[in-house]
Formats: sequence, C-alpha cells, structure tokens
Amino acid sequence: MKRILILIGKIIVKLLRLFKRNAGNLPGIVLWHLSRHKCCGIFKVDCPIIAVTGTNGKTSVTNCIAQLFEKSGKNIIINREGNNLDTGICSLLLRHCDMSGRVKADYLILETDESHVPVVYSQLKLDTLVVLNFFRDQLDRNGEMETLIRKIDGFCKTFDGNLILNGDDPNTARLGRANPENKNVKYFHAKLYAFATEKIFEASEGRFCPFCGEALEYEYYQYSHIGKFLCGKCGFGDWQPYVTAENIDLEKPEFTVDGHTYSPKLNSIYNVYNMTAVAAAAKLHGIDGKIVDDVISNYTVKNGRMENFMLRDRKTTLNLAKNPVGANMTLRVMNEMQGEKELLFVLNDNVADGLDVSWIWDINFSIFERVTRVVTSGTRAYDIAVRIKCSGYDAAKIVVRPDLDEAVAELASTEGRKFVIANYTAVQPTRSALKRYIEKNGGQTDESN
Repeated sequence: MKRILILIGKIIVKLLRLFKRNAGNLPGIVLWHLSRHKCCGIFKVDCPIIAVTGTNGKTSVTNCIAQLFEKSGKNIIINREGNNLDTGICSLLLRHCDMSGRVKADYLILETDESHVPVVYSQLKLDTLVVLNFFRDQLDRNGEMETLIRKIDGFCKTFDGNLILNGDDPNTARLGRANPENKNVKYFHAKLYAFATEKIFEASEGRFCPFCGEALEYEYYQYSHIGKFLCGKCGFGDWQPYVTAENIDLEKPEFTVDGHTYSPKLNSIYNVYNMTAVAAAAKLHGIDGKIVDDVISNYTVKNGRMENFMLRDRKTTLNLAKNPVGANMTLRVMNEMQGEKELLFVLNDNVADGLDVSWIWDINFSIFERVTRVVTSGTRAYDIAVRIKCSGYDAAKIVVRPDLDEAVAELASTEGRKFVIANYTAVQPTRSALKRYIEKNGGQTDESN
C-alpha cells in the first residue's frame, strides 16, 4: 500500500512540475487523505532529523542550521519554502525519496509548525528539537497558547532526544520538565542588553509558574515575557545554560557566546536569541567554529524579514509581523534607532492571516519614539489606523491609503528613515509594491546592493 501511495504522490509532483507549479503542499494533502492522516509515516528516513519550531524565528534558525551542515560538507534536505505542516513535509519527502519511500541524506532539517510537532514526529523519529518561543498567534487556527503548549508538552513526555530550549521563555523552558528521564535537555540564554527593562511593557503570556501557579519574579525583561525569571516558590527557572549570549551590543552589532564574538547583520535582541539557538545547535553537533562564525556573522534575512530597500534615497526596512510580538519587535528596532522616522503598517485579514485581527490591540504603539508620521494600508487599513490613534498617537499624523502602491508612494513622499510592517499575506504584495516604486522612481533593493 505504501508503494502505491508513493507512486501516486510522485505522479502528482511530476504533473505539477510539468505545469510549473510548486508542488509544495498539494501532493501531501492528497496523501494525507489517502493514508488516513498519516502521510509522513509512509517514508523510511535513515538519517537524524533536526526540527525547529516556535512562534517566531523558525525560518531564520532553520536556514542557519542548514547552512552549518551544508558548509560542513553534509548532504541535507530542508523545507526552505516554509511548507511546515505535515502535508508540506510529506510533499518535500516525496521529492527526495525512492519508489520504496526511502529518504537518503546526512540530515533532515525541518522547520515545523508548532501545532504539527506531535503530528509529524509521531510518524518520523526525531533526533533534535529546537524550540524558540511561544506567543499568541493566529487564535482562530491555533487556539489559546496554553492549548498549543500542552500538545507539545505531551509529545515531550516521551521524547528522549536532544531538546534545545529558550531558557528565557517560561513557556518554552517548561518543556524541559516534561520528561524527567530525558538527560538531553539544553537551554540557551541571553544576558541583559541595553534596552532591557525591569517592568513589562508589552503583551505577555508567561507571568505565572506553570507548575505551582506562583507569579514569576523577573530580574529583567528583554522583550515581551522573554527575560531572566525565577519562581520563588518551586524554583522553576533555576537551570544551567548550555550556551549564553553576553556582551550584547546592538549598536555595533555584536555578542559573545563561549568566548567568541559574533557580528551579525541584524541588530535586534530578537535576532540575538535566534543566533544563540543556532550556536547551541552547532555546539551540540560539533560544527567547526570557523563555519559557525561565517554563518552567524553573514546570515541575512530577505523575503520580507528585516529586508532593506532604498526608495530613491530613503532607506526603508520591511519586516513580517504576524502577531503582536513580531510587530512589537519591529517597533523596538525602530524606536532604538536614533533620529526621526516614519512607519507604514499593512494589515490584511485573509484566511492565512487569521480572520480575527484583535491581536493588533496587543501591539504597544504607546512606545513610539520620534515617529513623525504613520501610513496604514491593506484590507484592514482603517482598523490599524484606529488602533494607533487609540494608543494616543496624533490622528493628524496618520494617513490611510488602502491601495498599496498609493501607500508606498505616500511613505516615500517625505524624507527620512522608513519602516514597514506587514502581516502574513500582506508582506509579498508589499515587497512587490516597493519594487514597483523603485522601478518607476529609482532606488535599490537588497538584491541589487
């Protein structure tokens, strides 16, 4: 039966390729139905699997870890397209397996949607799981965050492989206690950075101990609920880090792990955490230090993730934000930058975004620093404009342009530094609108730098 399913899947892949289609998800959807929802279980994988999950940062960390192994001369398979559900991973494996379903590689490195970790790895044997963070995200699809964490916690109760956890996120660190018999739990940590705070200023979900219910005591908050915490009652949070980022300087930018200083391309605390997770994976798998330095110091994010454009002579940074924390992190980067700046916020409410846009009320617009004007666009341009106005921002400085091309033109009509936040289905149309403006009026993209 499995051979028949493999044959059907490969035929679908070839037909889609014949019509120049991606084949990133549809073959897996078909096999998901035919296999009674066990589409990943039809494959034979003989190599270790490294999975990366979490609300924010999966794509960057997965690609960085993949580069570590590629530069080490390993043959890897990775879902670069970001198809991270079980059907997408099934479609990926279909393209790399033989007719018996056997997949040959040195490593599989798979970005995996948080809700699908228990689904996929009940069918495939997982060697290493990297968990970055948990925030509220797409409530109409994922439900409340606690429901999601409990699903992964249930998987971790029987998982005895390597577990690399963000020890500064109580929602992630709690997974380290899921299986007391697992001796392969490792935490990564970041020391205080210049813009950390003693009080919380953003929406958070990690205020209480998940084991005894006591309010967690924070030494500092890096962003949202990420920071140095401890439960005074049961000791949750008292662990030894496997790797620690210290001497964090976002002006340069640089940070140090295990005595080595890295100089990443992106200057945000969010990126420091991502790269510290990469350093932890590199240490665990014995990657050569020169390769780690090359990957961490040179990795750049494009495709709408902290991607830079020049609208004539106006430097513009575009970032995807599909939840409050993603938006707040972009606002932090913007606020921490000296000088005046302007913001374009593009908000859609398509199915892939989640039809519920109430999450915008958890964005902390009250922390605006030297933001002289805001342009809003997208299918919910007026909603985000109202939200920003309600934060206390001067309504006279808000310009609503639902049409993207008009919004980009409006943003570029004045001088100064520009930032653009776009949610999931808005980010690629926004990239296209920025490029159209450049073609017509001049400037450059990251690709042409």
